[in-house]
Amino acid sequence: MPDVAVPNAAAPAEWGRVRPGRRAADRVLRAFSVCVSAIGVLALGSILGMLLFRGLSALGPGVFTTVTPGPGSQDGGLANAIAGSLVLTAIGIAVATPIGLLAGTYLAEYGRGSRLAVSIRFVNDVLLSAPSILIGLFVYTLMVAPFGTYSGWAGGAALAIIAIPVIVRTTEDMLSLVPATLREAGAALGAPPSRVITLVTWRAARAGIVTGIVLATARIAGETAPLLFTALNNNFWFAGNLVGGVSNLPVTIYQFALSPYGNWQELAWAGALLITAAVLILSVVARHVIRKDAVR
Repeated sequence: MPDVAVPNAAAPAEWGRVRPGRRAADRVLRAFSVCVSAIGVLALGSILGMLLFRGLSALGPGVFTTVTPGPGSQDGGLANAIAGSLVLTAIGIAVATPIGLLAGTYLAEYGRGSRLAVSIRFVNDVLLSAPSILIGLFVYTLMVAPFGTYSGWAGGAALAIIAIPVIVRTTEDMLSLVPATLREAGAALGAPPSRVITLVTWRAARAGIVTGIVLATARIAGETAPLLFTALNNNFWFAGNLVGGVSNLPVTIYQFALSPYGNWQELAWAGALLITAAVLILSVVARHVIRKDAVR
């Protein structure tokens, strides 16, 4: 009968021991992580606390019902700026969604490892990290300078360029997570690839795709720099005409915060609170969509 190696009974005890130096290093690293996290939470809490204190005190019914005041005026609100921001954001998402969805679908379903797909991914990654002010300057060169006027269309185009990379990346990632067996099942039934994509893979990844669109909306909702070069701002309703300066909330906050008028500064705090609340709501909606789909 062959010899069988008998494990050393003392080995598990030796393995279970932790050297004092390692335990001390673990405690130091844990304490350092807790301190850094506390500093971050304290900083963010201070910012949010000041925003709530100053924003809520300036928030009132007039903010949503009256237009932005002129210099030296005591009354006024942000109604035209809020409406303009909604229109510009809607234009940006309406342009970015089909482009981002189709580009992400190509990368996940058709291109995959092709040279064209690699080039598109590279350009998309560059756009993801590109400063928004450069995008605004680019759109200014193409759509503002040649026509000699600012416009809401140029602002919407700038916001769309910012939102497209987010939707492309999210769509590609979500479609890549769809099991290949679903595609094979659709192909086995005789469905062409286009029908498999629209009826199978898009439906399987719809929660992630919708989440990407919502996050892209939150991403562009508070952009200021590109709008300074494209839509600029004014103190009036756009009245359906997007040619010329279009009032919007981010640029209004920027201008009012730097002004010497007290009521303008209060309206800037109220506008900052509104944008923060909008981004928070969109983020919560995105998480709810993901969680609801995961439960299913």
